[in-house]
Amino acid sequence: MGRYQDAALRAPVTITKNGRDHTVLVSAHLFEASLKGRIARRIEDLDDETIAAIAKAEVPAEYTHLDDELT
Repeated sequence: MGRYQDAALRAPVTITKNGRDHTVLVSAHLFEASLKGRIARRIEDLDDETIAAIAKAEVPAEYTHLDDELT
């Protein structure tokens, strides 16, 4: 099983049953990204470049009306 788990870290592993695709073994990272569409991480796990990019990010003016929903 460990061999297939290691392989799934590099690419999905298709498991067949009766000659047909049955199940796919994927890394937890790929599963999380596929299921949620995004990945949440602790701030401590982010590198300095990512933190700087977040700090510089701005909401486009067309979405400023959404600020009203916060109040």
